Amino acid sequence: MKNNSSGKKINNIWGGRFSSSTDEIMQEFNSSIQFDKILYLDDIDGSLAHSEMLCKQEIISKKDFDLITSGLKQIRAEISNDQFSFSLKFEDIHMNIENRLVAIIGDPGKKLHTARSRNDQVATDIKLWLRRNIDEIDLNLCELQGSLIEKAEANYDLLMPGYTHLQVAQPITFGHHLLAYVEMLGRDRGRLADCRKRLNELPLGSAALAGTSYPIDRYFVAKKLKFEKPTDNSMDAVSDRDFAVEFMSASSLIAIHLSRLAEELVIWSSDRFSFIKLPESFTTGSSIMPQKRNPDAAELIRAKPGRIFGNLFNLMTVLKGLPMAYGKDMQEDKEPLFDTVKTIKLCLIVMNGMVSKLEPIPVKMLEALQKGFPTATDLADYLVTYLAIPFRDAHHFTGKIVLLAESKNCSLEKLTLDDIRTIVPNADQNILNVLKIENSVSQRTSYGGTAPKNVLKAVKKAKLKFLGNKNEI
Repeated sequence: MKNNSSGKKINNIWGGRFSSSTDEIMQEFNSSIQFDKILYLDDIDGSLAHSEMLCKQEIISKKDFDLITSGLKQIRAEISNDQFSFSLKFEDIHMNIENRLVAIIGDPGKKLHTARSRNDQVATDIKLWLRRNIDEIDLNLCELQGSLIEKAEANYDLLMPGYTHLQVAQPITFGHHLLAYVEMLGRDRGRLADCRKRLNELPLGSAALAGTSYPIDRYFVAKKLKFEKPTDNSMDAVSDRDFAVEFMSASSLIAIHLSRLAEELVIWSSDRFSFIKLPESFTTGSSIMPQKRNPDAAELIRAKPGRIFGNLFNLMTVLKGLPMAYGKDMQEDKEPLFDTVKTIKLCLIVMNGMVSKLEPIPVKMLEALQKGFPTATDLADYLVTYLAIPFRDAHHFTGKIVLLAESKNCSLEKLTLDDIRTIVPNADQNILNVLKIENSVSQRTSYGGTAPKNVLKAVKKAKLKFLGNKNEI
């Protein structure tokens, strides 16, 4: 590997202990400002609360506090307006901000870091950043649920095949199918809420690992930053990244659910199915085949779980062998976490765009229902319920009736009563009604079933449970 070191030495803000400066290539290797600068809002919020506490506890003067506050607000504006110059020399977002603060207000800026370490500072920053992003992701999930619920309500009685093993199994409604994903996303939101609750403890004030001798008030800072409480153990506080692993695990499940839905959108929009039409705004063309309209957005969502799973495994591998308390290894927590947040947000927004604008094609769904003998289970149930035939025997007789329909190259609905009586001699005229697809769906009235009236009830419940919508349908 080529050595890019020029031998040039660079002075560091923490270099009092050292007789020589860091090598330039080490400076680049050690720096995290390239990616952790996105924490600037959270770093400044944490510093504002910390400095206010230092002033309240008379650790710094009111004059110094006012200068620090004005300086931090100026820095926040500079970064927000792309007027801030980040430097590798100062390693990370914390030191870049502190260095600029000292440049603006002088020596009082050097007092900001009293009673804290970058170890507890970065843990606080990441928690603040992740907490905010969890709230945004929860909103994205809620919006996707809303689109699915809206489509389910509009298509509560639209018949389509239900599949197992990707083979026609039983008739269902399109609305019922879409509501299945609403439930999945609801569990995802629950996991994120659990994660948010567990991470909502303040590390700041733990200092490097052992706490501090300064008379700080951690509860004051926790309240200012809207944490439930300070962390109970200073060593755990600076070394804990469980909350990041938990979030990335929850995100992996979100990615799985989105991928499953994406796969169905790909299948349903294919020429072989043509159950739906995807919006042109979320499809692409071919560079050589002018007739093509490809479901690239869905296919990309289907591919993203590999990236998200990799980020999770990346962080778990970093953490698995670390002794207490902080190690530089933990700098590697940020890029996989940041990437997971960015990726899952984008997938949710794109999926919502597709779902909200997709158009079902009822005639194609109904055509597909004419294949695969989807009312066979209804026939077996009828033999059990009305002819008192044991289920295993009824299953056997139904299989023979299916075989008969197959030999006649027709659906079960096209069989005559005489056809059925060759296998079940005591069958009566009512058995023909059981073979109708519409009747099959309407009879699935058990709680959680696909009957249209059930779907309408489920839509109403989902609105209340997930969207907070108390309006009647």
